[in-house]
Parts: sequence; structure tokens; C-alpha cells
Amino acid sequence: MHVHHLNRRWAIWTLIAGLLVNISGNFAVAQTGNAQTGNDHWVATWSTAQVPPLPVRLGSVGAATTPAQQALAGFNNQTIRMIVPVSIGGRRIRVELSNAYNAAALQVGAAHVAIREKESAIVPGSDRPLSFNGKPGFTIPPGAVVLSDAVDLDVTQLSELAVSIYVPGATSSPTVHPTGLHNTYISKQGDVTGRATIDDAAVTQSWYWLAAVDVLAPVDTAVVVAFGDSITDGTRSTAGANSSWPSLFARRLLANSATSNLAVVNQGIAGNRVLRDAAGINALARFDGDVLGQPGVKWLVMLEGINDIGRGTGPGANPNDAVVADDVIAGLRQLVDRAHVHGIRVIGATILPYRGAAYSSDAGEQIRETVNRWIRTSGTYDAVVDFEAATRDPNDPQKIRADFDSGDHLHPNDAGYKAMADAFDLSIFGRQQVTTSAARTR
Repeated sequence: MHVHHLNRRWAIWTLIAGLLVNISGNFAVAQTGNAQTGNDHWVATWSTAQVPPLPVRLGSVGAATTPAQQALAGFNNQTIRMIVPVSIGGRRIRVELSNAYNAAALQVGAAHVAIREKESAIVPGSDRPLSFNGKPGFTIPPGAVVLSDAVDLDVTQLSELAVSIYVPGATSSPTVHPTGLHNTYISKQGDVTGRATIDDAAVTQSWYWLAAVDVLAPVDTAVVVAFGDSITDGTRSTAGANSSWPSLFARRLLANSATSNLAVVNQGIAGNRVLRDAAGINALARFDGDVLGQPGVKWLVMLEGINDIGRGTGPGANPNDAVVADDVIAGLRQLVDRAHVHGIRVIGATILPYRGAAYSSDAGEQIRETVNRWIRTSGTYDAVVDFEAATRDPNDPQKIRADFDSGDHLHPNDAGYKAMADAFDLSIFGRQQVTTSAARTR
């Protein structure tokens, strides 16, 4: 009898504890506004790779003269409105801000998100003030990133958002993504985050502190991360046209019913290298944040190595930058292995031809061909997309096709980027692989 009463009492306490957990969980959901259910989850619809603050180039009188130079020096009592092109849509969104490479805290006074109409103008009725833990502002510690609370906003696929950030005081040089390829509007002064337009704005084409936009999407939605250097970043594509290969690839995926559940985010950095710091930290060092940190990532397209090769072998190369093919291959293999540990499938992209580029050389060409042969034949990757074959001159395979060449013999033009996006075999993607992919062992 005594045992019976103990069991009954234990059952009652278990029931009470369960109710308290449910109440606590519901309270937490109501407070944060960022909860997901079993039928949906957070995925990145847009993101960009941040780099440390860039040096300010001074004019002849010893001061920053252009809007871009002034922005790199920092902001003071200003609003920065940035335009971001999303891939997939959603009904609820949140924004991530990054102070990752600053030694000083960043005070955010206010932030808003809206649907962009044109230039700095937003669609009437779409403006949403953002909050952070229920408050309109937030001080981001040095080296940190923060997520806003979620807001309801009907975002359609392939649309553009305007994210506005107000900084009330003087800032240090900002964490930045230099190759934004979209106009950023900077107010003269004051908090104009909720304004329909920002009049008399200074204009640059970089993103400051803005790292990502996530949407709440069905559970079978997943993210493809495009990870690479300037050719992934979209260098020399038409600004404002969304003509980088990741943007054009996103259009292909969304237009195909079998892959319309896949978002594409661009984590390219112009000048980036696999093994050494250059523009941004090296690929091995930034991999965790820029790839593994993306909510919903299931696929990775990896195009890196040409800057290691060119800077290590080209005319006037620094001996400290010297590389051989095995060095580049070892770095790429590390990235693939780390992705596989997390169940991410990796598509290896062959390195484009670059004969005639400023840092091309016969020695570098031999390394490029060796690395490409390894990408195609080693079996390290889950799939391969042959960007070299899609862009090379059939009469001179070491050169990019003339009609795909932006003029520097290294970066494609819009047509070349489209050829890269068209080179993917979409059958390698499948909805069933979004939820069943497991860590691969080798």
C-alpha cells in the first residue's frame, strides 16, 4: 500500500512537472517570437559573407572623399538602408546583424525591414520595425552576431527587401561586405528607418553589419550555400541585375518543381583564398560561420582556389604565398570533410580558365589543371559541376570564351555567369534528400 501511494504521488508530480514545462515553453515562445513548429523551420533566404573593416583610402587633402570611403571610416547618427535580393519566400522573417570583426561594441538604435519598391523607396504598408528581445535597439558586443525577433511579412520569392539600420552615435569602421552589387542608401543624419524613402542619400554598393535574412518555411525547405571567391561573389556582373551565378542558379531551382524548395545564399568574397588570409579570412577559418552557421543548409557548392594559385605562382608572386597542387587539394578536402561531418552534401566546382589574367602563369595553369582533375575524378565530392567546361574557349581551353569574358580574362560577364548557372544538373537535388541526408563517412 505504501508503494502504491508513492507511485501515485510520483505520477502526480510528473504530471505537474510536465504542465510546468509546457507553460514555460509556451511563455518562451510568446516572448521570443522566433519559435518554429514541427511543420516549419528557419532557413536562410539571403546572406552575405562579412569581412573585417577595410582600410580608408584618403583623398589628396588627407580625408575620405567618396561616400564609400566615408562609410568605411564609420557612421554617426545616420540611417543605412540596404537592398537584399531574397531567394525563397516566406510569411515570417528575421534579420541577423554582425559585429564580427570589430573590437568595439556597436549600438543599434533602431532597425526596420520592408519590401523594396524602387531605389530607396519601400512598398507602402510593408514597413516592419524590428526588435531585439522585445526592445527596439541593441548593443552588439565586439565579435558578436545578433538575431532580431521575428516579424510577420509576406515575402515573395526573388523579391527585394530593404533593411534599414540606425546608429545613434559614432561607430568604428564597420564589418562589411564590399561587393554588394546593390545600392545602399545612407542618410545625412537621424533615424529615418521608417521613412518611405531616404532623400538626398549618399549611395554605395556595400552591405554594412547586415549578415543574413531568414524566413520561416516548410520543413522540407533547405539551403544551398555557394561558397567561394570573386567569381561566386559576382564581381564584374551588372550591378542591380542579380546576374551572379548564385542568383541565376536560384532562379533555375525555383522554376523547377522538383527543386523549388531550395534557397540559395551567396557566401563568396572577392579575393578570398583557401589557405591564406587576403580579402577576408581564409576559407578554412570562415567555414564554420559562413557555411555551417546557415540555418537549413543541406547543400554546398564550393568554388575556391584560383586566388591561391594566381597569387602563389603569378608574376611577382610573394614567396610566402607559394603553393603546389597538393596544398590546394588538401585545403579543399578539409572543407569537404567538415561539411560531411554535418550531413551537408558537397558539389565540387571546377576552377575556370584564366589565361591572360593579370596573375596567370604556366606554372599556375598546371596547378589549376591538376586540381580540376582531382575535383572531377577523386570521388571526394557528392557531385561535380564543371564550370571550366561551361566557360572555356573550345579553341583554347586555357582561356575563358570571348563572349563570356568580362574583359579581365578571369571573371565572367553576365552571359558567362548564366552559363555557369545552367551547368548544374538539377536531378542531383531531390526533396527526399533534404530530410534523409546523413553524415558521410570516408
